[in-house]
Amino acid sequence: MDKQAFSEALERVLTEGREKNGIGTLGEKTLHAVLKEYYEPFCDNREVKVGNFVADIVGENGIIEIQTGNFHRLIKKLDVFLEYCDVTVVYPVASKTRLLKIDPDTGELCDKRTSPKHMTLYDCAPELYPIRFAFDNPRFHLRLCFLEIEETRRLVKKKRGRGKPTVKLDRVPVELVDEMCFDCVADYESFIPQGLSEEFTCKDFAFCAKTNTGFARMIINILIYLEIAAKIGKDKKGAYIYKIEKQNLKNL
Repeated sequence: MDKQAFSEALERVLTEGREKNGIGTLGEKTLHAVLKEYYEPFCDNREVKVGNFVADIVGENGIIEIQTGNFHRLIKKLDVFLEYCDVTVVYPVASKTRLLKIDPDTGELCDKRTSPKHMTLYDCAPELYPIRFAFDNPRFHLRLCFLEIEETRRLVKKKRGRGKPTVKLDRVPVELVDEMCFDCVADYESFIPQGLSEEFTCKDFAFCAKTNTGFARMIINILIYLEIAAKIGKDKKGAYIYKIEKQNLKNL
């Protein structure tokens, strides 16, 4: 993680955006553009065709894909890319978000506040779950970039009480807060929350991770796939009991 390099990448993208009155190509948003600039400053290595797909970055470290959401769309890409070389998937996580609302008539900022939602490692579960099949591939790498983000929204006039009150315009990453790197199966032990017993239920996991049971269940299934955890039975209430497979842990 290089905060100085990230700040410089942000400035380059914003400066270019002001000059062109738009960001990047193919309708690219600022968040995606900044991360692409941060991970690969050389334009010639960006937007490179690999097979029937276009990779965000192709360089000396292999392929890098910046994915801000809809991870199910990565499945076919990963099947192809991993045949060629190492693949790094970068997922930006909004650990803090400032919401900026724009008046549609004047174009002026009319509201600014901090969102109460702070994404954590466990909030990534719905996006990561569809690509869990790649996590034990030695060519696959995952980067979770925790960012402070400014999200700009435009107010809209609702008709008869219907529709959303705002429309999202853009997200600008103003600071790189942290980065988690996953390069091998052992790194996914980071998903085991502090205080979790060796044997546990989904509810226990959710409590220790401070997340909901839906997200907890996805993470548990990822850990089972990686043989870090296993399902061993049910409790008296019919809830599944899981166990951390200590013999498979590398970070004991």
